[in-house]
Order: sequence, then C-alpha cells, then structure tokens
Amino acid sequence: MVIEMQAKRIEQRRLIEPYPKRRQKELAAKNLRLARQMWGDLEPRFLQNLETYSTEFGFSIVAGDLLYLDKGLYVTHTGLIRLARRRRCVGIDVKPVAEFSDHAASRWAFQATVFRSMKCKGFVGYGDADPSNVSLLVHGAEMRVAETRAVNRALRKAYGIGICSVEEIGSSVEPKESSRQSKKLPPQPANGNGSGIPKVRDRLCQLIRQHQLNATLVKSYATDFCGVKTLRDATREQVENFVTHLADWAEKDRNALLCQLNSYPVQKEGAA
Repeated sequence: MVIEMQAKRIEQRRLIEPYPKRRQKELAAKNLRLARQMWGDLEPRFLQNLETYSTEFGFSIVAGDLLYLDKGLYVTHTGLIRLARRRRCVGIDVKPVAEFSDHAASRWAFQATVFRSMKCKGFVGYGDADPSNVSLLVHGAEMRVAETRAVNRALRKAYGIGICSVEEIGSSVEPKESSRQSKKLPPQPANGNGSGIPKVRDRLCQLIRQHQLNATLVKSYATDFCGVKTLRDATREQVENFVTHLADWAEKDRNALLCQLNSYPVQKEGAA
C-alpha cells in the first residue's frame, strides 16, 4: 500500500514537474531575456505570465512554443505537442464531426480527445474552420486547420493551459479602424523630391508604427522578400514592392503577418 502511494506521488510529480528546478529557472531566465530583446518593453504582468508558463510547462521561445501577438502571449501547436511528449501523453484521438461539416462550403469541424495516461477517460476539445475564419494563406486547407484547432484545445484542457493557441485565432473579419482609414499607398519615387511625397523608408516606418510591428523582424523579412543579404543591396523597385506587399498584408490579415515575422530569428540592429 505504501509503495503504491509513493508510486502515485512520483507519477504526479513527473506530470507536474518534467524539468528539474534548476533547468526550469534557466529556461525562464532565457525566455525573459529573449522576450525583451524581441518584443521590447513589456508589462510586468506579461513577464510574470511568461515566467509561469516557462517554469510550469517548459515552453521555450527559441523552440517556437510561444508567440507574442497584439500584446498577448499565445502558445503554438508545436509547443503543445512538445508538452504532450514531455508529459508522456499516451494518445490523441481525432475524428470529424459530420453534422457541423460541409465539404462543398469548405467548412469542417473536428473532435479531439487527449489521453494523459492509460487510465485517463480523456479530455475533449472541438475545432472548426471555414474560409471566413482562417488566413488567406491557408485557404483550401480548412480541414487541416480545424483538426489542429481541435487538438490544440484538447491539449490545453488536458494540461491546464490558460492561454489560447495561435492556431485557434480566427482571421480578422473587419480590419481595425486605423487600417480602414489608411488606404494602400501607390508606388512613388524613393527620393520624393519636389512633390512632398514621403520616401520609401518613411512609408515603411509609418507602416511599422501604424500596425505595431517589430522593426528588426520587418527588416529580416524585407531582406528575405527582396532576395538580398542586406537592404542596402536591394533596388528601389524591390523595396517599393515590399512596402506595398507589407501594407496589403497588414491590412488584410495582421495576425498572419505577425506569425510570418515571428518565424525569423532575432538579429542585432544593423545598417539597413
């Protein structure tokens, strides 16, 4: 009887604390340091939440487990799957919900059940997706998005994750007021001499401020978009095309743009 109780306590401790205390503190410190580098000044409550999710669940910013969107912290599908593996999840059952699905309309709904152990009765989560609540980038893949959302919700229930997953965020139906008021600027000469038209750099800075984007990550995306090592190597036309593309994407689906930007590694500020 005593041996059985000790085994249960060990199992509970393993599920709650998959990492040693020292490693938890090291991970939390690394996440806090990286968050300040990537996302600038952050509110104390956000930093406290980040530290909590780092120590309790072992989420890592470097590994892509967490994202910072609209001043909020979100967990990713990768982070949840990694957590399930660390906690030795025994299985995830996923099946479509026919009564809420319509193949012709690209509308899908799934039910996912997560089993934390062999004796677990299961934690159930549902996910749906259709062209109206997914990014333009994944139109045609609504079935896979719905399945991922269902799995994410079930995993969050199973392990007590209070923050939403980024894949569960629906695409914004209505643009923000600031985006609605500011129409896409047509391509203009980069120097803007004699016409009062802002330079390309000024337009880019305006977009960064308007949509609250990370300037360093935008620069990384710009170099990748233009196919150059540094922005100095890009032609005026390439930069103008990038600015137009950035403005269009930020207005149509800012959340998808933020996901794209956060996929780039953090780099020190350099010459543009």
